[in-house]
Amino acid sequence: MKFWHNVIETAGMAGSFHLVLLGFIIAALVLLRVRPRELARVRAAALLFALGCVGVLLGGALLYVISADHVAYVTIRGISRFLETVAIVNLAGVFLFAVVLSALRFEAPRILQDLLSGVAYIIVALVVLSSSGIDLRGIVATSAVMTAVIGFSLQDTLGNIMSGMAVQMDRTIRVGDWIRVGETEGLVREIRWRQTSIETREWDTVVIPNSMLMKGTVTLLGRRTGESIQSRRWVYFNVDFRRSPTEVIRIVEAALLAEALDSVAANPKPHCIVTSFTESWVSYAARYWLTDLARPDPVDSLVRTRIFSALQRAGIPLSIPAHAVFLTEDDEHNRERKKVERLQRHIAVLEKVPLFHSLNSEERSALAGRLKGAPFIEGEAITRQGADAHWLYIIASGDAEVHVTINGNTKHVATLHPGDFFGEMGMMTGEPRSASVYAKTDVKCYRLGNEDFHDIVHNRPQIADDIAHTLARRRLELEVIQGKISLETQHQRMQQTKGDLLGRIRGFFGLRA
Repeated sequence: MKFWHNVIETAGMAGSFHLVLLGFIIAALVLLRVRPRELARVRAAALLFALGCVGVLLGGALLYVISADHVAYVTIRGISRFLETVAIVNLAGVFLFAVVLSALRFEAPRILQDLLSGVAYIIVALVVLSSSGIDLRGIVATSAVMTAVIGFSLQDTLGNIMSGMAVQMDRTIRVGDWIRVGETEGLVREIRWRQTSIETREWDTVVIPNSMLMKGTVTLLGRRTGESIQSRRWVYFNVDFRRSPTEVIRIVEAALLAEALDSVAANPKPHCIVTSFTESWVSYAARYWLTDLARPDPVDSLVRTRIFSALQRAGIPLSIPAHAVFLTEDDEHNRERKKVERLQRHIAVLEKVPLFHSLNSEERSALAGRLKGAPFIEGEAITRQGADAHWLYIIASGDAEVHVTINGNTKHVATLHPGDFFGEMGMMTGEPRSASVYAKTDVKCYRLGNEDFHDIVHNRPQIADDIAHTLARRRLELEVIQGKISLETQHQRMQQTKGDLLGRIRGFFGLRA
């Protein structure tokens, strides 16, 4: 019994050493059961406690041969008590951080846990060593000198440690974030006292000193306040100039929105834009938002595949870098042939316009030579209500919509197709546009200005009478369609409307009555 008495005296736990030993074992087993992932920390605490117990047993045995004041016994007793107390503190730390705070849904940064544990170790060391009869004054004096020496010699290391504390306390960068530091992108796997480890998509682990994170610029990929984690990606491709950008954009967007793509966000939606014009092609970019930041390349590949297939179905090949040299025998005969072909196409366009039916072939040819091409893309305004634009437009391809705004309310009144024309009132009378016309699809128009028609009207003023009749009939037909007048009223007002328009045409072109 004297040996057990010596053991209890060495442990400094009069009558309770066996209870502490039993309690420690039970607590360790319970923690392993509840938090198996804390095995390493529990095992370390158990090892320290076991070493402390060995020291206590050794101290109890030494009391048979040496006195309690002997330096060897005092040292073994102090170390044993310190190891046991540190083991208990470690186990208590696991219980506090892994069980209690976790149940409260609060995850303390690892560096904070280490810091609190370190402070606890210092306090325990001072208390245990003091209670064991060890003089602390020499230790404190020596520690001050050692601290100064270490501080000067380990400035960079201490800077990294302090930066690590700041990173973890601030929690701007967290484990599991995707970040970019300089040219390096990766997943934050671990934030330690001195460095932060990130795993790249190339299967590498990059160790970055914490001081670099604090001094440099760090991009948090895909993170925006109040939004889910997703990052915008750009997929570039090129198409020949001969294909309309509106058509290419429509085809690509339809393909990307047709069905959900793996790891592509539904909102914002994928879309396509024109990025630049080069010497031999138009550059485009399909933009989408990536939800799985670990898979940018596979998802980019999927998007490229969709784009390629959609363009192939539409008969639009992707452009490749090339220089084309066209050699044409440019003699007088070829120039004249091309001029005649172009003139014939323009004459065919004018023959479809009732406004010019009264023109003879010579006048129609003269007017056809002044016809100009005017392309518009989908959604673009061709002309706006109230504008002073003296152009007549003839639609060669595509569809356009006519909108009229009355008292702030805009209404769709008509859809124009190839062969239709508009703007005749502005060209012949100079009055502002009575409606807005927008390209419903890509539209190719021909247009004429009042100056193009000036010479013809002056050379044969009677044309103005025929044109006034056509304009009056078209205006009254429109009013009948809109329900403003009846068919009977249309016949009654024909001469009056024609006379009014004829006067305005003559005034606009400076013709004598």
